[in-house]
Amino acid sequence: MNLLFDLFLTFAKIGLFTFGGGYAMIALIENTCVEKKQWITHDEMMNITVVAESTPGPIAINCATYVGYKQKGFVGSLIATVGMILPSFCIIFAISRFLDHYLEITWIAHAFQGIKIAVGILILDAAIKMLQKMQKKPMPRAFMLCAFAAMLLINIFHVRISSIILMLTCGLISLIVFMVKKPAAKGGAGK
Repeated sequence: MNLLFDLFLTFAKIGLFTFGGGYAMIALIENTCVEKKQWITHDEMMNITVVAESTPGPIAINCATYVGYKQKGFVGSLIATVGMILPSFCIIFAISRFLDHYLEITWIAHAFQGIKIAVGILILDAAIKMLQKMQKKPMPRAFMLCAFAAMLLINIFHVRISSIILMLTCGLISLIVFMVKKPAAKGGAGK
């Protein structure tokens, strides 16, 4: 029961104090779940991030669901997910209910300008940590560099291509490379 409460409280804190969506939460989830609580490993966090990004739903909620499931099965996943969602839901409900034009309030508008900078830093921090933990093999690095170059060119030239198409393309290329390498490895082992 204590672990369930800890799961709820941990993800409620992350959900309450993180602005900027799932990408900004990745650094906090990793810090809490990997380094402090040691509920998952760094490799699992990398895998969760990839899977959560390529499945439907917000990345932070998918991460919370996985961590909760790993710790306490279905009930743990439910508790962690509710913990992640509940603070944001309550805040958005209160804003929509009581503050019709809250961004027109000067001090709130200025606060959100500062929050944008902090969100950018959190996302950059998550990206740097993921790069540091990435496998030191040529294939993952080549995929990362090609995907980065493609996204940079897409943004510079304002080409309308979904990042989903880019992820699916990288996944397909990786699958093809794996399928080509597998028979080659079997053939080399037999000689």
